[in-house]
Amino acid sequence: MLTCRLYRDGNLVEDGFDPARISDLLPDAGNLVWLDLSEPSEQELAMIEEEFSLHPLVIEDTRHRNQRPKIESYGRYFFLVLHGFGFRDEELQSSEVHAFVGSNYLVTLRYPPAYDLDPVVRWWERHPEMARQGGGFLLYALLDHVVDGYFDVVERFEDRSEDIEDVVFSEEPHGDVQQMIFGLKKQIIAFRRLVMPLREVLSLLQSESRVVTAPLQPYYRDVADHVIRTLEFIDNVRELLTTALEAHLSQVSNRLNDVMKKLTSWAGIILVPTLIAGVYGMNFRHMPELGWLAGYPFALGLMALSGGLLYLSFKRRGWL
Repeated sequence: MLTCRLYRDGNLVEDGFDPARISDLLPDAGNLVWLDLSEPSEQELAMIEEEFSLHPLVIEDTRHRNQRPKIESYGRYFFLVLHGFGFRDEELQSSEVHAFVGSNYLVTLRYPPAYDLDPVVRWWERHPEMARQGGGFLLYALLDHVVDGYFDVVERFEDRSEDIEDVVFSEEPHGDVQQMIFGLKKQIIAFRRLVMPLREVLSLLQSESRVVTAPLQPYYRDVADHVIRTLEFIDNVRELLTTALEAHLSQVSNRLNDVMKKLTSWAGIILVPTLIAGVYGMNFRHMPELGWLAGYPFALGLMALSGGLLYLSFKRRGWL
């Protein structure tokens, strides 16, 4: 799907025009062009290479998926990679976006699952005065919407980590807690790996006055601050999960110790009667108790008494 828009003096003047006209529109500094391609084909990549005079190497770069966020300078324009996030069946889902930004244009390439840009377009329409800042304004709105979405992801992670904490400290074990913790940590690590490089991306963008003009600097600093806060929040969630895992392992160890205490206690209780029975079961000829009329009840009583005393002793220590 292809979307093409032309802004002039901050106002939308054309929508859905032929992208073959772009090369004629760009020389006019008053024009601002946005071209969006969802899952671009080879023909469409060739078209944007020609219309925007892009380097063949950067077009080759757009064919590679699952890239980390980055920014590359090609003189007149910049090439960026960033990721939006969502959830599907409790699994983190990444939407990769490639962007070319120049002084008066923005090209976005979205790959499945395609990131929804409708909120970004509506934001552009509500702030026509900012559109006079050129491609940097369009890029800011995109970055701001993507990064704000990171807070929703972090909040989702926090809720899930709290649920795991409740399970860890509940009286009854519920499911495989370690698998739950490691599954969530895996998603957090994947999320952090795709957010962390944005700090460098935004730092480099703020140093480029051709795209990020002076009026846009505070806006880009705000986005950079949101990225830093996202990383701080996600690190806190990781620490909570690490603490929950340590608490879970400690509880498992304590439960094992309780089981071992009980097993040891019952083994000791059974051992003494077994020892007494073993002594009287040796069948030696000369044993004083063999001819004793009360020998049998005495042996049974001795077994019961010794077992009872051991039981009470272990019970008092909390082993049983």
